[in-house]
This record gives sequence, C-alpha cells and structure tokens, in this order.
Amino acid sequence: MIFLVDASVYVFRAYHSMLPDMRDRDGNPMHAVFGFARFLGDLIERVRPSHIAVAFDQRRADSYRNRIYPAYKANRERAPADLALQFERCRELCRHLGIAMFVDPEYEADDIIGTLARQMRTQGMRAAYITRDKDLAQLMRDGDVFWDFGARSQFGYHDIERHFGVAPERFADYLALTGDDVDNIPGVPGIGHRTAASLMKAFATLEELYDDLGSVAQLRLRGAASLAQKLTEHRESVYRSRLLTRIACDLQLGVGAEGLRRRAPDMRSLGGLYDQLGFGPFLRRQGERLAQLPVG
Repeated sequence: MIFLVDASVYVFRAYHSMLPDMRDRDGNPMHAVFGFARFLGDLIERVRPSHIAVAFDQRRADSYRNRIYPAYKANRERAPADLALQFERCRELCRHLGIAMFVDPEYEADDIIGTLARQMRTQGMRAAYITRDKDLAQLMRDGDVFWDFGARSQFGYHDIERHFGVAPERFADYLALTGDDVDNIPGVPGIGHRTAASLMKAFATLEELYDDLGSVAQLRLRGAASLAQKLTEHRESVYRSRLLTRIACDLQLGVGAEGLRRRAPDMRSLGGLYDQLGFGPFLRRQGERLAQLPVG
C-alpha cells in the first residue's frame, strides 16, 4: 500500500492548533513545521510504509482550474507570510526525512495524489489517502483507505457512500450539482446535498441525468417538479463545475514506484534543519527512531 499525504490539511491543523512560540534563528514562527514533523513521524512509526508521498498545493492565479473559472478559490485569503515560509520548510523537511515530495504550479495536491494512486494501482498497489478533504473520496477504490490520521477516523471504499451519501465514482458529479463554497464553485441553486445524492442514485452519470430530465419530476424528492427547470438553466455551469471538481489523474510526474519508496532520514541534514528551526530534542529522538526502521 502507498500512503499519500495531503500536506495542507496537517500543516494548517498545526498552524491553528499550536501556540506560535517556536521560532527559527531569524525569529520566524515555526510551530506549524514542528506539528507537521511530529505528525509525519507518528504516521511513519505507526504504519511503517514501504511507499509514501507527500503532496503540497502551490496557489497560482494562472493554474489549470483558474483558467477554466477565474473565480475559483477567489474567496480565499492569501496565506500569511509566516505560514507561507513554514510551508517551504515543511517541503524541505520531507526531503530530509526520506519522503518523496511533490508540488506543481499548474495542478493541486489532489491531482498529484490522484495521479500517484492511479499509477500505483496499475502495479497492484492500493492507496491510503491521509487527509480530511472530502474531495479525495472520489479516488477511493476497493481496498483503499480514506484516513484522517489526526482524528483517527478511517473509511474503506464501501464506507464512503454511507458517510458522505454518494459513491466515490459519483463524487465529482455530486459536487458539480451542490457546488462547493470552500472552493467558490457554483452549484445549482436549490439543490443541496440530499437532493444531489438522490439524483446520483437515480442516474448513473451526469450525462444520463441531462439526457432524461423528463424523469426528474417523477422522483420522490421535495421540489422534484421544479428540478428539471433548475438543471436546464444551469446546465453549462454544472458541466464547467465538474471540470473543477474532478481530480486530474494524468499528470506527468516523472516518477516510478522506486522513487516512492521510503528512505531512511538523513540525520545530519535533518539535525541541521532542526538547529536552524530552533527545535529541541523531541523530534531528533523521533528521527533517530525512524532511522532504525526498515526502509521501503
């Protein structure tokens, strides 16, 4: 199994949950880096993965999705300067820990994770998605695991529909109908999560739904009589939204299975980084334990 880590979730979690009292030699807060390092160390010690990769976002106004819809994520404020610096240090940390790290100016961490999962699936390897981001649920296939490591909650393929109300393969269509306020993706006004989930169960694909709008009024849904009109009015927006919600799994990352194997930490460079960041003995001891584990 390959463990695919959605880095932003855990960097943000550390940034907002820990006191900013850890500072590097220049006085910059480094508490998010400490929390992220501890999370990665705990994950590796617990699961001892043979293959692992960490994916980061790099927000760009000319990214793939922003070219499709310029307002995509326009509602989000830019990361504070101290957090942006800590993201850089987190990427550096991964390299010293012997973990494959990816960031792409064109695509998001989700797309990197989706590409790696598909690539490794062709070699018979299942994936564990270390995240709390529901968008990644669409990547789940039988044998995979969706795991928010911090909350200790795990879901298998068949748990996704019970938990989120829609099967993994339908998630992109579902989000195209409901929209996503977090990412500023428009949906169909009046179609909430329950209605969208019901539509996904009644029709095999978004295309099938639009090919048979006449049947929508016959569904046992509140407001079913007006649904077809709403869907018709927002058809173009729905299909555009699906381009935004669907994870791209065909990136050219230039890495094979061997490049995703976990390596032993470089203790010398890791210690130098911890000196620079002002970290004490806790993470160093954890790093020494990681260095003793069998590698991938």
